[in-house]
Amino acid sequence: MGRQCDVSGKKTSYGNQITTRGKAKYLGGVGIKTTGISRRSFQPNLQSIHIWLPNGKTCRLRVATSVIRSGKITLEVDGKVQTFPLVKAAKGSAKAREELKALYPI
Repeated sequence: MGRQCDVSGKKTSYGNQITTRGKAKYLGGVGIKTTGISRRSFQPNLQSIHIWLPNGKTCRLRVATSVIRSGKITLEVDGKVQTFPLVKAAKGSAKAREELKALYPI
Protein backbone atom coordinates (compact mmCIF):
# COMPACT_ATOMS: atom_id res chain seq x y z
CA MET A 1 0.00 0.00 0.00
CA GLY A 2 1.40 3.37 -0.94
CA ARG A 3 2.34 6.05 1.59
CA GLN A 4 1.20 4.11 4.67
CA CYS A 5 3.15 2.76 7.65
CA ASP A 6 3.07 -1.06 7.80
CA VAL A 7 3.05 -1.04 11.61
CA SER A 8 1.16 1.99 12.91
CA GLY A 9 -1.07 2.60 9.88
CA LYS A 10 -0.12 6.26 9.59
CA LYS A 11 -1.02 7.68 6.20
CA THR A 12 -1.38 10.99 4.39
CA SER A 13 -3.79 13.39 6.08
CA TYR A 14 -5.13 16.63 4.68
CA GLY A 15 -5.66 20.13 6.01
CA ASN A 16 -5.74 23.77 5.01
CA GLN A 17 -2.97 26.27 4.34
CA ILE A 18 -4.13 29.77 5.18
CA THR A 19 -2.53 32.77 3.45
CA THR A 20 -2.70 36.03 5.38
CA ARG A 21 -1.65 39.65 5.05
CA GLY A 22 -1.41 42.55 7.43
CA LYS A 23 0.19 43.21 10.80
CA ALA A 24 -1.00 41.81 14.12
CA LYS A 25 -2.86 44.17 16.44
CA TYR A 26 -0.45 43.59 19.33
CA LEU A 27 2.35 44.81 17.04
CA GLY A 28 0.49 48.03 16.23
CA GLY A 29 -1.32 46.97 13.07
CA VAL A 30 -5.02 46.75 12.24
CA GLY A 31 -5.09 42.93 12.35
CA ILE A 32 -4.35 39.95 10.13
CA LYS A 33 -6.73 39.29 7.24
CA THR A 34 -7.14 35.96 5.44
CA THR A 35 -6.59 36.27 1.70
CA GLY A 36 -6.83 32.63 0.67
CA ILE A 37 -7.30 29.06 1.84
CA SER A 38 -5.91 26.12 -0.11
CA ARG A 39 -5.71 22.39 0.61
CA ARG A 40 -2.42 20.78 1.58
CA SER A 41 -1.28 17.32 2.64
CA PHE A 42 0.65 16.10 5.68
CA GLN A 43 2.69 13.05 4.74
CA PRO A 44 4.25 10.63 7.26
CA ASN A 45 8.02 10.29 7.32
CA LEU A 46 8.33 6.71 6.03
CA GLN A 47 11.61 4.82 5.93
CA SER A 48 12.25 1.41 4.39
CA ILE A 49 14.09 -0.90 6.82
CA HIS A 50 15.02 -4.57 7.15
CA ILE A 51 14.18 -6.09 10.54
CA TRP A 52 14.78 -9.43 12.25
CA LEU A 53 11.67 -11.35 13.26
CA PRO A 54 11.67 -13.67 16.32
CA ASN A 55 11.35 -16.73 14.07
CA GLY A 56 14.75 -15.92 12.53
CA LYS A 57 13.54 -14.49 9.22
CA THR A 58 14.14 -11.00 7.88
CA CYS A 59 11.38 -8.70 6.72
CA ARG A 60 11.44 -5.46 4.76
CA LEU A 61 8.96 -2.86 6.00
CA ARG A 62 8.08 0.76 5.32
CA VAL A 63 7.63 2.26 8.77
CA ALA A 64 7.21 5.75 10.19
CA THR A 65 10.16 7.25 12.05
CA SER A 66 8.01 7.42 15.20
CA VAL A 67 7.89 3.60 15.17
CA ILE A 68 11.67 3.39 14.74
CA ARG A 69 12.18 5.79 17.67
CA SER A 70 9.83 3.80 19.92
CA GLY A 71 11.97 0.68 19.44
CA LYS A 72 9.02 -1.72 19.61
CA ILE A 73 7.07 -3.26 16.78
CA THR A 74 3.77 -5.17 16.69
CA LEU A 75 3.35 -7.57 13.78
CA GLU A 76 1.64 -10.83 12.96
CA VAL A 77 4.35 -13.51 12.93
CA ASP A 78 3.40 -17.13 12.15
CA GLY A 79 -0.28 -16.43 12.77
CA LYS A 80 0.23 -14.72 16.15
CA VAL A 81 0.20 -10.98 16.81
CA GLN A 82 3.36 -10.20 18.78
CA THR A 83 5.10 -7.14 20.18
CA PHE A 84 8.86 -7.41 20.12
CA PRO A 85 11.88 -5.08 20.06
CA LEU A 86 12.87 -3.58 16.72
CA VAL A 87 16.19 -5.11 15.64
CA LYS A 88 17.49 -3.85 12.32
CA ALA A 89 18.91 -6.56 10.08
CA ALA A 90 22.57 -5.89 9.41
CA LYS A 91 25.65 -8.01 8.91
CA GLY A 92 26.98 -7.33 12.41
CA SER A 93 23.74 -7.95 14.30
CA ALA A 94 24.18 -11.67 15.06
CA LYS A 95 24.42 -11.00 18.80
CA ALA A 96 21.21 -8.94 18.81
CA ARG A 97 19.49 -11.63 16.76
CA GLU A 98 20.44 -14.32 19.30
CA GLU A 99 19.13 -12.16 22.15
CA LEU A 100 15.86 -11.69 20.27
CA LYS A 101 15.49 -15.45 19.77
CA ALA A 102 16.15 -16.07 23.47
CA LEU A 103 13.57 -13.47 24.58
CA TYR A 104 10.82 -14.40 22.13
CA PRO A 105 10.87 -18.12 21.31
CA ILE A 106 8.36 -19.30 18.73
